[in-house]
Amino acid sequence: MKVSTVCQMRAMDRAAIEQYGIIEDLLMENAGHAAFSVLKQMCPIANRTFLLFCGLGNNGGDGFVVARKIHSAGGLAKVLILGDPDCFSGAAHRNLDIIRRMPLDIRRLDSVQGLAGELAHCTMVVDGIFGTGLSRPVEALHREVIESINAGNKPVLSIDIPSGVEGDTGRILGCAVRADHTVTFGLPKIGNLLFPGHELCGQLHVSHISFPPALYNSDTLQVAINIPPPLPARNINGHKGSFGQALFIAGAAGYLGAPCFAALSFLKAGGGYSRLAAPASVTPFIAMKGSEIVFLPQQETAAGSIALNCRNTLLDLANKLDFTVLGPGLSLEAETQQLIRELTAAIEQPLLLDGDGITAVCDNQDLVRNRQAPTILTPHLGEMARLTGRTAAEIETDKIGVLRQASADLNAVIVLKGAHSLIGCPDGRIFVNLSGNSGMASAGSGDVLTGTIAAMHCLGLSIIEAVCKGVLLHGAAGDLAALERGEDGMTAQDILDHLPLAMKTDRTGWPEAPARRYAGPMPT
Repeated sequence: MKVSTVCQMRAMDRAAIEQYGIIEDLLMENAGHAAFSVLKQMCPIANRTFLLFCGLGNNGGDGFVVARKIHSAGGLAKVLILGDPDCFSGAAHRNLDIIRRMPLDIRRLDSVQGLAGELAHCTMVVDGIFGTGLSRPVEALHREVIESINAGNKPVLSIDIPSGVEGDTGRILGCAVRADHTVTFGLPKIGNLLFPGHELCGQLHVSHISFPPALYNSDTLQVAINIPPPLPARNINGHKGSFGQALFIAGAAGYLGAPCFAALSFLKAGGGYSRLAAPASVTPFIAMKGSEIVFLPQQETAAGSIALNCRNTLLDLANKLDFTVLGPGLSLEAETQQLIRELTAAIEQPLLLDGDGITAVCDNQDLVRNRQAPTILTPHLGEMARLTGRTAAEIETDKIGVLRQASADLNAVIVLKGAHSLIGCPDGRIFVNLSGNSGMASAGSGDVLTGTIAAMHCLGLSIIEAVCKGVLLHGAAGDLAALERGEDGMTAQDILDHLPLAMKTDRTGWPEAPARRYAGPMPT
């Protein structure tokens, strides 16, 4: 499913009206009907009281449609308008005129006095205060109303996006409604899917409100939910070489976990032959845990990291294998950082840079730009800040834009790790991943991701498909671990241990709950 920006959705609205002749009143009717359909799923309508908070935009107009449908179904709709009702125009104005002819309680809300009592005696709340275009902090009466709604602890249905959430970023602009369900229209907006806004949406639904598919499937919409292709069928007559050979250049004194998790995850995710080049002094300790790995002990610096004079040996091997991962736990030792830079420039096979590998190229990014073979970078927010020269706060305000620019500039597939990781492609496409959980925010989790991505490519997926599939399955393994053990105390080992089950379940079919979650909003 595609994902739109606020600007793109406005363009779709205009195209629906001007190009296809779908009048504004019909779009608003369809939006209100979609919201009412979800409301009916949340609770019976007849003989129940609903408080509808309506702002002065089209979200308020959608709320008027919902109020009319509640009345038609035998419920009691109380419509509270935040602002001067004379400010409505177009379809919103016409829908207000319609419900004014009905025996509904419609009034302007000028203060929160008495609101707690009304909330206490209602069945549900419909939030139609702000739409996705909000760009300023919520203040004064609007803030007081939102805080009262949240304090009321009644089920809430938000129209398009919880009021107070920024549509293009998911940021909370001062305060925001905490919804149980959200119905968004046309397509999910970026703010519906990125945190913290996503958490406030509750169960997310989407209605195309009769937009033609040419609008909501347009190639101009370059952001989409990460729904990668199926895993390739395994060769029943295959041997370990049939399922790919990967080289992991990783590890240093004091960094034994990262190389082990990276190299083992390749095998746990279905890869055939995992070679680990690590400093000779640490290799025996890693081998105690990862006996299935083929070890290539390397000469090391005085500080216990891989020495620069290993360059030619490592380069010859990397160019004979299918995939190389460079960076997990390699250290910031100057000589080793130089080794990373020289290998990055010279390796002619697909290369994934992670952790210390990313740090090594931050000040000489032409090494990445000039590579002819595919390159993958897997930064967390801090590493992304170093790559782009922007602060973490600046990136948070425009993750999609920053990622798109960086991927195109570096000609690399970039995974911006975090809650709902983002995958940026050199051609401008962005994928939003919906698997995973907060328990995965622990040391070593990213190292497991590197090996999973490598395995996906070695199993036969293209580079972009491999990254998308690897990110999804890595998150899914974390979800399986959380289901069994909970999110608190989850370690990279737990994710690693659940990779085979994630692979199996992906092949046989996910149960309803994760399948629905990974696919994105429920159509309504």
